[in-house]
Amino acid sequence: MLYYLFIYLRDTFHLAGAGVFNFITFRVAMAIILSLVISMLMGKRLIAFLQRKQIGETVRDLGLQGEAQKKGTPTMGGLIIIAAILIPTVLFARVLNVYIVLMLVCTIWLGIVGFLDDYIKVFKKNKEGLAGRFKILGQVGLGIIIGVTMYYNNHVVISREVTGTQTGVLNSAEKLESGRFTRKDDNGKVTTYVNVRTATTTIPFVKSHEFRYEKIAAIFGEQYVNTTTPIIYVLFVTLIIVAISNGANLTDGIDGLATGVSAIIGVCLGVFAYVSGNYLFAGYLNIMDIPNLGEVSIFIGAFVGACVGFLWYNAFPAQVFMGDTGSLALGGIIASLAIIVRKELLIPIICGIFIIENASVVLQVAYFKHTKKKYGEGRRIFKMAPLHHHYQKLGYHESKIVTRFWIIGILLAIMSIVTLKLQ
Repeated sequence: MLYYLFIYLRDTFHLAGAGVFNFITFRVAMAIILSLVISMLMGKRLIAFLQRKQIGETVRDLGLQGEAQKKGTPTMGGLIIIAAILIPTVLFARVLNVYIVLMLVCTIWLGIVGFLDDYIKVFKKNKEGLAGRFKILGQVGLGIIIGVTMYYNNHVVISREVTGTQTGVLNSAEKLESGRFTRKDDNGKVTTYVNVRTATTTIPFVKSHEFRYEKIAAIFGEQYVNTTTPIIYVLFVTLIIVAISNGANLTDGIDGLATGVSAIIGVCLGVFAYVSGNYLFAGYLNIMDIPNLGEVSIFIGAFVGACVGFLWYNAFPAQVFMGDTGSLALGGIIASLAIIVRKELLIPIICGIFIIENASVVLQVAYFKHTKKKYGEGRRIFKMAPLHHHYQKLGYHESKIVTRFWIIGILLAIMSIVTLKLQ
């Protein structure tokens, strides 16, 4: 909103300094600062309110060190994160940008799903919370919204260089969405481009780094490509959102773990959004040029600032837990951002912590059921799942576990960013 206001003041009244809102880097910095301020100031007040209302966490007896001290710690702190994301984004981003709209919808949508789960646990005294099928339904609904918008919206495009008199190398599944436009580099060379709508993503570590979803659809027959490609794409997007959202939810088991890991992933995705949204960087790095994507950097700045600000209260010993209100939203936001910046095939690296936490639970349950059927007695791979509880059972202090998981998250983020040049 402030973007439109200050641009209006600049163009109408020639207000000095208003043009600074044209710079994404300035608005990213402002979003980070404001989200930090909101999360830290709001956090203190919300924690006091939750304590007065006795809205505390009900801790199950898992035999873990220090869990008794966590009983009664205020929960539903994810409201702090959501507010610290939404307010700076609405103020500093171009809210009519299709990617910003998608991320606002994602944040609010999963925030509501998580809030309902926490509300049932806290106020209805039901430890199970919202039924699992309803959580999945909410995640699937968001996946369909993201997938359909990314596939069909005319403003979701990538720029392709025009060769000679041709309109670029387009295939049957790509749709031309704008006329030609030119750009001049520092050497005076003029290059012509067109914007196309296409279901394409990036393959890491490969020179020909684009992958088109219609190649999967072609397996069922070339004549079905145009009809099956959108179905395959939406299904894939939905699967990613469900998996990563649940992965973040499982990771939020000890103080500061999910918050810190999410902040690290956010920085990584912010780098991708900024360079892919800037045609100069995209051309230099030979990566996908995605018009208007740079605006998402403002949302990501608010996201990272919100996570870091919340970490002030969520670090060990936690003064507040985010609850499902925060964890489901964090996972959904990260998954949606990866899809928007067309790096979904990098998710196993970027979101490695979430994937491992998810996998540890799946393996534990599957192995237990298999051995119970085979031997009559269930056996376990880990002392407890998710994985961070396994290390707690081994006697590691949760601060050490969190710090080491953060280090692994940083290494994974660096590996992901390095793929920009390893092609």
